[in-house]
Amino acid sequence: MQLYNTLARSKQEFVPIVPGKVGIYCCGPTVYNFAHIGNLRTYIFEDILRRTLRFSGLEVRHVMNITDVGHLESDADEGEDKMEKGARREGLSVWDLARKYEAAWLADMTALNIERPEVICRATEHVAEMIALTERLVERGFAYAAPGAVYFDTSRFGSYAELARLDLSGMQAGAGGRVGVVGEKRHPNDFVLWFLDRPKHLMQWDSPWGRGYPGWHVECSAMSMKYLGETFDIHCGGIDHIPVHHTNEIAQSEAATGKPFVRYWLHGEFLIIGKQDADDDDAYTKMSKSSDNFITVSVVKERGFDPLSYRFLCLMAHYRSELKFTWENLESAQQGLRRVYAQRSGPDPLENDSAYEDARGEVARALYDDLNTPNAVGLLSRYGSDRLWQEFDAVLGLGIAQRRLEREEPLPEEITQLIAARNEARKAKEWAKSDALRDEIISKGYEVGDGPQGTTVKPRIL
Repeated sequence: MQLYNTLARSKQEFVPIVPGKVGIYCCGPTVYNFAHIGNLRTYIFEDILRRTLRFSGLEVRHVMNITDVGHLESDADEGEDKMEKGARREGLSVWDLARKYEAAWLADMTALNIERPEVICRATEHVAEMIALTERLVERGFAYAAPGAVYFDTSRFGSYAELARLDLSGMQAGAGGRVGVVGEKRHPNDFVLWFLDRPKHLMQWDSPWGRGYPGWHVECSAMSMKYLGETFDIHCGGIDHIPVHHTNEIAQSEAATGKPFVRYWLHGEFLIIGKQDADDDDAYTKMSKSSDNFITVSVVKERGFDPLSYRFLCLMAHYRSELKFTWENLESAQQGLRRVYAQRSGPDPLENDSAYEDARGEVARALYDDLNTPNAVGLLSRYGSDRLWQEFDAVLGLGIAQRRLEREEPLPEEITQLIAARNEARKAKEWAKSDALRDEIISKGYEVGDGPQGTTVKPRIL
C-alpha cells in the first residue's frame, strides 16, 4: 500500500510499526456547532483509510478526540474560546453545549455510514494528561511560564518548520493570523500549552502554574500518545491543520519524548462551494462556519437527498483534491448511487473465477494507491459486477446490502391500505382519485408501478 505522506511530500510504502496492526489518530470536532459537510468530507476520507487498511488484513486501532475546551477562534491562540462563544449564542452551559453537538456529530457520522473509532476521547476528561505533558516540557527546557500562559519555546525545537515548510524568518507577529502578537511570548511562533489568568473562563482546572485550562494543540498530543503510544503509525486531518495545529503537535510531542511522533501524516483537501456574485476566477471558496456558508447533513436531508449520496459524491474525488459542491453534483451522485443499488438484476459479467480475481486485484490496487476511490469506483462501474460491488462495499461504505434488505421488508399497514384503496379506485375507473393515491404513496418514500395484479410498490432506495 502506498500513502501520500505530507511530511515527505511523496507517496511512500506503508509499513506499520507493529506487523499486522496499525494505530491511527484523527483530529475530531470542536463541539460548539453542527459539523458541516466540508468537515464531514475529512471524516469520510479517514473512514475510507480505516476500511482500506482493514480490508488489506491489518488490525486497526482508530482514535479520535472531541475538543470541548481550549479551541480559540484563531489557531494562533487569539480570540474567544469557541465553546464559550457557542454557549452564549444558545443560552446553554458549555457542558450542555458540548454534549448537544457531540450527539449531533455522532448522528451525522451514522447517517454517512462512518464507522466509530475504537476510542473517542473528550478533552475535558484528559486534562491530567495535558498537565503532565506540559510539566514534562517545562522540565526539559522546552516550555516556560509567563504571566498569562505556559508557552512552548519553538526556538528550542530545530525542526519546527519541517511539516509545513514554514519560512519562520519571514513571519511577523500578527501577520496573516499565523502567529499571535508578541507580548509575554519570547518568540512570535511560541504557542500556548496552558492558559492562565483567565478568571472569567467557564472551564478551569488547577495546575502547578495556577488555575487555568489547556491550549488546543496540547490536547491532541496528550490523548494520541495515551492511547497509541509515543510513536504511532498515522495521523490525519484537514490540510488547514498543517501549518499550525499539526506543526505544534509534532514539536511538543517530540520535544517531550525525544522520539519521532508520527510516521505518516495524511491530509484531506477542502470541500469548496460557490460564492454569490463572484467572478469566475473567484467563484468558489472553502466551506467554513466562520464564513457562514456551511451546509449540514440536516440540510442535505431537507433538500430530499440521502446522506449516502454525499458520501458517494466524496468518493468521486481523490481526498487530496478539492471537491466542488453544487446541488447539481449531489443530484448526479444520487442518480449514480441509485444505479449501484439497483444493478443486481441479470447475470454477473464476472461469473468466471479467474476474471473475478483479476478484476478484484485491479480495484484493490486502486485503493492501495493512496486511496484512489475515483479510480476504484470507475473500475467497479466498468465491470458492472454486483458481486464485486458487494465485496468492495466493505471499503466504500455505501450500505448496499442493508439498503436492499430494507427494500424487501414487509410494507407498513398504512401503505397496504393506500394500495388497496388505489386498486379499488382503478377498478372503478376513478382516475383522479387513483392518481392522488399514487402521489401520496410516492410522497411517503415509495416507487409505484402498475402490474397485472394491480398496484406494485417498493420502498425507494434513494
